Amino acid sequence: MSDLGFHFAAPWWLLGLLLILPVGAWLRRSAEFGDDARLQRYADRHLLPHLTGSRELHSGERWRRFRRWALLWSALVVAMAGPRWDYTEIQLFTPGADLVILLDISRSMEVADVAPSRLARARQEIEDLANQARGVRIGLIAFASVAHVIAPITDDTQSIRNQLPAISSDLVRLQGSRLGQALARARSLLAGQPEKSQHSILLISDGDFDEPGIEQQVKAMARDGIRLSVLAVGTSGGGPVPGHNGRFLTDSRGQVVESRLDEAGLKRLAVAGDGLYLAADYRAGDTTRILDWATSEQAAEATADERIRVWNERFYWLVIPVMLVLLPAFRTHRTLEEKP
Repeated sequence: MSDLGFHFAAPWWLLGLLLILPVGAWLRRSAEFGDDARLQRYADRHLLPHLTGSRELHSGERWRRFRRWALLWSALVVAMAGPRWDYTEIQLFTPGADLVILLDISRSMEVADVAPSRLARARQEIEDLANQARGVRIGLIAFASVAHVIAPITDDTQSIRNQLPAISSDLVRLQGSRLGQALARARSLLAGQPEKSQHSILLISDGDFDEPGIEQQVKAMARDGIRLSVLAVGTSGGGPVPGHNGRFLTDSRGQVVESRLDEAGLKRLAVAGDGLYLAADYRAGDTTRILDWATSEQAAEATADERIRVWNERFYWLVIPVMLVLLPAFRTHRTLEEKP
């Protein structure tokens, strides 16, 4: 914004002032060649008010009315242009924490050992996080054999909530749980965020990752300031894994495939990531602890441009006098007739 004091927010409205010139020219022409001038061919000038039913405006009165109109019109046009000459400085803050959620959508997340299913419980946990997030930007990545960015890191949590119902294990054709690729995608998302912000990852999964080097990858990210916590979904008792055809998955021997929560493996990841290990719960305690952890090291930071100018609109200084002048024109005139 310009450092000059007085300026207009929408200066193109000032072109409306040019309308005064053609109106004045029209008024001058109508005074010389208007209806009264033509009617004078049929009656004397002093008889015209009786023939037309209207009072003749003298030239001086006509131009006085024009000047009043021009003054009011100019005031309205200048008001529409938005005069400004002072401002208020406002300090901006951005959320000081960025949290990327890694949601496991492999087929085992459809197991119903927690009602209604592990994945449904995970979606509810994400919705609770989005509802309670204050000062935390959230991103969402769903992964199985391939990682998909569902939502980039944003403070628009409503957009994340809107996409949750569509997330299911049917989004991927090739099953598996490749956590390493999901971690790499999360790191790339966090790399685009402010360096001063606290960067964290939340893994929501039932575990059972067989990729080599995952713990080392998590430790390396923690050393770089990207911590990882785990929200475990499932039970140690486990349950059969549903298939796409409504039946349970079977192995090569025809045995029903069962999935159990890999609690030990998930705890090792949480330790390696310098984070928390929590079991998903319908109560709000788990989401509260996660958000507290995500913002524990750093409060909201001011942006690089700490203060912005918000210009004070002063158009009403012109609108209010115009309204006061025009109010008498809107009064209702009533004529009281006396009854005989």
